Amino acid sequence: MRIPQAVSVSTAALAVLALTAACGSGGSGSSGDASSTIVWDMWAGSQSDIDALEATLEIVRTENPDLEVELQTAPWNDYFTKLTTNLSSGNMACVTSMNGQRLSGYASAFEPLTDADLETAGIDPADFTEGSLDIMSYDGDLYGIPYDVAAMMVYFNKDLLAEAGTPDPELDWTFDDFEATAQGATTDTHKGFAVGMGEFQWMALPIALSGKQPVDESGALALTDPDFEAAASWYAELVTVDEVASPAPSASDTGWGENEYAAGNAAMAVDGTWNAVSYLDNETGFAAGMTNLPSGPAGNTALVLGSGYGIAKDCEDKEAALKVLGSLVGEAAQDEIASSGRSYPARVSSQPLYFESLDESVRDDVQAAFDAAFANVEGQRSTSDWDQVNTALQPSLVSVYNDQATMADVLAQVQQQFGQ
Repeated sequence: MRIPQAVSVSTAALAVLALTAACGSGGSGSSGDASSTIVWDMWAGSQSDIDALEATLEIVRTENPDLEVELQTAPWNDYFTKLTTNLSSGNMACVTSMNGQRLSGYASAFEPLTDADLETAGIDPADFTEGSLDIMSYDGDLYGIPYDVAAMMVYFNKDLLAEAGTPDPELDWTFDDFEATAQGATTDTHKGFAVGMGEFQWMALPIALSGKQPVDESGALALTDPDFEAAASWYAELVTVDEVASPAPSASDTGWGENEYAAGNAAMAVDGTWNAVSYLDNETGFAAGMTNLPSGPAGNTALVLGSGYGIAKDCEDKEAALKVLGSLVGEAAQDEIASSGRSYPARVSSQPLYFESLDESVRDDVQAAFDAAFANVEGQRSTSDWDQVNTALQPSLVSVYNDQATMADVLAQVQQQFGQ
């Protein structure tokens, strides 16, 4: 689930124009007959992203020589802006990529997949990581198939920890261990931890500590659940009380925690498994390590995240689109993304290739961390307006971290705005 960086304005503009022009489910944008094309829409933020997608596209074309398949891309933020526009106009691509965290807001545009559909696509759910189909499920229906899976982890700077005389975190650590590590690694020159601004970069630890998601089992927003609220307040106090983390300076610093860690300004940060390779090869040059989230009183509570592909509800040639979907998550395509180290594939048989792509010196440690991070994960619950909930929460985190507002008050305000 790699979140691409921005590309140049000219490239982004061309990509968005292409997405608008060829996203349609009708006419030349959807039908699988000889005169038309199955369009596959996907985000891409750099030429390397596009090159990787083109490699997957060649696999799809090889496996479906009787179909015309076209790839359209746009940068991450532009992709969802245009997708919203295309949804309102009924102009979605037959095969549309979707981030699991955003599915609830777009589910109505996708065709629910039946057992017969999966058979047509050549997809056996048993081939995929346990719980991974939850990524592309909403309100009891399956709307797509994941191509990658992700979990949140704690990344740490081995050099900063060694400099401070603090041991590296271990896989069976607790929140007491986490606090001790953050405090021990905080010095006059750097902090022990970097708080997040992004959705799960900041929510992951409160979820793990409380054992509660901010959406309850009935699907209702539960930001003010006492356990989650207390855990979220603890998280904010890492800045305001414990002073083991620095406050984010502005709401525009959406990647604050990750950037502080990558720059060597903080010994630990929470981020997704999708950035493991980037941190191992960081430009700052420090030795990076990773481990699972610490255990809270309820045990290890972590979510399985990821992205996948679905079929637009108004696609004119569903059978052809299902064949393309089957190839996109098929063994060859999954082996391709695993071997590149760009994503951790959802297909179990392809996952060993991800670790084989890593340097032998870190391979075993990374695999052990991934195994721990994915143990006993549960699917994310979300509301139909979950994206708006996070949009409302994020800028308020700056005030919380700067001790100008309490986490409890912010959660209560957003709960009142979006709760039922």
